[in-house]
Amino acid sequence: MRAALSLARRGLGSTWPNPSVGCVVVRDGSVVGRGWTQPGGRPHAETEALVRAGEAARGATVYVTLEPCSHWGRTPPCCDALVAAGVSRVVVATGDPDPRVDGRGLRRLRDAGIAVEAGLLEAEARAVIAGFVRRITLGLPLVTLKLATSLDGRIATATGESRWITGAAARRAAHGLRATHDAVLVGSGTVLADDPDLTCRVPGMARVPIARVVADTRLRTPLASRLVATAFAAPTWIATRTGQPPAALAPYLEAGVEILPIRAREGGVDLAALLGALAQRGVTRVLAEGGAGLAAGLLRAGLVDRVAWFHAPGVMGGDGLPAVRPLPLKSLSAMPRFRRVASRAVGEDWLTEFERCEDSGPPCSQES
Repeated sequence: MRAALSLARRGLGSTWPNPSVGCVVVRDGSVVGRGWTQPGGRPHAETEALVRAGEAARGATVYVTLEPCSHWGRTPPCCDALVAAGVSRVVVATGDPDPRVDGRGLRRLRDAGIAVEAGLLEAEARAVIAGFVRRITLGLPLVTLKLATSLDGRIATATGESRWITGAAARRAAHGLRATHDAVLVGSGTVLADDPDLTCRVPGMARVPIARVVADTRLRTPLASRLVATAFAAPTWIATRTGQPPAALAPYLEAGVEILPIRAREGGVDLAALLGALAQRGVTRVLAEGGAGLAAGLLRAGLVDRVAWFHAPGVMGGDGLPAVRPLPLKSLSAMPRFRRVASRAVGEDWLTEFERCEDSGPPCSQES
């Protein structure tokens, strides 16, 4: 199952709106087939693994990270493929929350006389499909807030200089992080300041173009920006307030940009409504990259599920620009809290990863 989970992680960022699943077929103690969800979400992992196993699948044990689907979509049900292949046993890490499946796949296998076991390494499997689960159950994608700062949490000097706070290895790792998400979200201030292209420039990693999303209430994104100039090459969506004049939208539409009309709230687009609109489009995992206003808005609204903090071994001081604008907080108890789940050196810098405390797992300690 650990091998199947490793295969599932390969597909992160490239299978939406489908979850990324891994599958391993074992017979007589040897792996005879393996597969993972392919770019675009099809073929499914089980189909890939069974094709590789061929006749060796008959009588084999199948390890799969998610309950096999039991409904017809663009492809036949995976549970039917497992029955037709003649497997004798299926071990599943976790059930599928999709109401079209949700236990039906397991029942279909058992009704066919196949031995079924469920729950092996379930917590690890749920972490892989966390974005899919949130989209199905809450109508929202999983949001990872990515920060690249000095040790004292600054993202630029007082004059606005920000390139480069972290080193080349950290920037490469950040591009790899993009590849594991379906969409990258920034505010219009970041577009104006940095003119980013928001692509993954690590060869071979981004097998499906990353959707690039700009929260732009006042429609400030320059038509000459890299995002607009490359909108036909990679999905580019501008989320702006409803009621924008058609004449203002026309140049963006002609350039290939899609407009997401989102109601305004507190001087900006309603971020919960924006994320809901992304989920409706099938997005399961969003990487929020900047800037400080967007970070504060997401944190204020309780919409940040994970944090990826790249921190460089340097200090800017109080006149540097902070990574997060004022929330503001009236007490420590109102502070958004996260638990550290991983930390590693990336060149001369460090990447520390956090999960929101409300998620499953041990509670965050507030003791001194």
